Amino acid sequence: MTAGTENVIETRNLTRRYRDQLALDNVNLSISGGRIYGLLGRNGAGKTTLMSILTAQGFESAGEVRVFGEHPFENERVLRRLCFVRESQKYPDDFTAANAFASARLFYPNWDAGYAASLAEDFHLPLKRRIKKLSRGQLSAVGVILGLASRADITFFDEPYLGLDAVARQIFYDRLVQDFAEHPRTILLSSHLIDEVANLLEHIIVIDDGRIVLDDDAENIRGSAITVTGTAEVVEAFASGRTVLHRESLGSLVSLTLEHRMDDGERREAAELGLQLTPVSLQQLVVRKSLQPDGLEKPGTGAPSLEAFK
Repeated sequence: MTAGTENVIETRNLTRRYRDQLALDNVNLSISGGRIYGLLGRNGAGKTTLMSILTAQGFESAGEVRVFGEHPFENERVLRRLCFVRESQKYPDDFTAANAFASARLFYPNWDAGYAASLAEDFHLPLKRRIKKLSRGQLSAVGVILGLASRADITFFDEPYLGLDAVARQIFYDRLVQDFAEHPRTILLSSHLIDEVANLLEHIIVIDDGRIVLDDDAENIRGSAITVTGTAEVVEAFASGRTVLHRESLGSLVSLTLEHRMDDGERREAAELGLQLTPVSLQQLVVRKSLQPDGLEKPGTGAPSLEAFK
């Protein structure tokens, strides 16, 4: 199994173009083993395209990609160590969940049939029902079980759990954390439910319009932005010289989201000025980053609405 700090994925100037559309734009990534990564961004940002190239289900137009130090295309040494689970996973028409799990044993050297059976019970999955007859939630459960029980050295979850209800998603998160602790490997989790998965993630990668706009450890990101609210003149003076990610105005009041880690002295200063400080959640930060052309906004320029991310 992969563990430690050695990079298991490397991309350099990775680019993917579909005719006039630039899906990936000079993406540079270094992903180390034994960690849980969040690959975040809005629809069409390039998340699925990136994962497809890393798993040899898609091809780069330019640049370099290395998985375990090798190009993954038609590379059995690499591909047998990967598991890619996506929401649109396809299965043979006559396959049941039991058939899918039996086949998985042939593809994944670390496949744990007993763990798969236990997960099927957790999700109340009917193993003998044909997959094409399953509900969306049950179909999502099949993908989640394949990803977890494969215990592949690198597992890619491309939002296969979206069909699960809130209770089933929590079961997935709990089982993921528990099994990762016992069997460390590299996991890339793509999600729109950002705040829901935030506590699972050790490293955050945000992609927007095919470009990486944020790539940092979750611990460094937490607390790296704050919203300051108060009268416009006081807020603008307090924010002077700091990076503004977003602004909203209502009459004489203004609210600025600053990309800035506030120290105790600055917090006391804000309190003395009568300003309100509000923490910025990971989802809010990802939204703000995704809505900025260069990841920032100069004071006074305004910013798009949050609705653009939905």
